[in-house]
Amino acid sequence: QLQKDLEEVKELLTNATRKRVRDVLLAEKQKLELEIKNQPPPKPKDVAEEEKSSLGGYTVKINNYGWDQSDKFVKIYISLNGVQKLPAENVQVNFTERSFDLLVKNLNGKNYTMTFNNLLKPISVDGSSRKIKTDMILVMCKKKREEKWDCLTQVEKESKEKEKAAYDTTDPSEGLMNILKKMYAEGDDEMKRTINKAWVESREKQYKGDIPMDI
Repeated sequence: QLQKDLEEVKELLTNATRKRVRDVLLAEKQKLELEIKNQPPPKPKDVAEEEKSSLGGYTVKINNYGWDQSDKFVKIYISLNGVQKLPAENVQVNFTERSFDLLVKNLNGKNYTMTFNNLLKPISVDGSSRKIKTDMILVMCKKKREEKWDCLTQVEKESKEKEKAAYDTTDPSEGLMNILKKMYAEGDDEMKRTINKAWVESREKQYKGDIPMDI
């Protein structure tokens, strides 16, 4: 941009005839030349492209994964096509005692992240690691105690306990009602019609004395 301004000033100078105008243009010319001289040299194209590519494009949050466990490790499997072609430093995992963050930089022009907070039980930061396999990353969280995990995070555990409590009642009919309510809430129109029909039929039978219990 400065170079273009300089060229335009030079062109104006060739056409200027009045001394005052020429003096102003000359001063501007000298100022522009000094600014251009003090500019940092442009980076070679290949270096600039390399820096750009290392940043990657936009960031994608990873939601799909699989997991299993051994006595000593909880293992999380994350599928990412072509991840084995990246430099090892582009796949970073930071561990704490109850969490880990995964960052994959510049895989096919995108960055990928995954975060697990509130792990169910404490892990050993020093003993945990990650392995890069073909089209997959394996995150190995070393358990502090060799015990079975029922799920990965505290949030999952609380969710399961709430769901279990909803169905675990002393009254069998109440448990059935909770299941029907959940099916109705999550079902499509066809499911709702089926449940409504079953409900109406059961009420009719009850009124006729066919079944004494209200379901």
